[in-house]
Amino acid sequence: MATINGAIALGLQDKIGSLEMGKKADIVMVDMEKPHLAPLHNVISHLVYSAVGGDVDTVVVDGKVLMRERRVLTLDEVKVLEETQKAADDLLARREAAK
Repeated sequence: MATINGAIALGLQDKIGSLEMGKKADIVMVDMEKPHLAPLHNVISHLVYSAVGGDVDTVVVDGKVLMRERRVLTLDEVKVLEETQKAADDLLARREAAK
């Protein structure tokens, strides 16, 4: 498995690389009951070739739930989107001013 072998390669197999008590863990739960993922024959293939970011339901990083049921718990999504739009508008305005 890529996770444990990557941890072994880094010499961190005692801290990461597998789901065990006392180890750091990141988990992404994907909703596999979507039309574009049907019929489901090979989970790994579907995750690699067919699943998209919008299929992610829950994310846990180092034991902390960051997203649950597609809702981000650690950020103010509205504020992030507003700041992103403002930054994009500013960038475009600067580009136009430089012409």
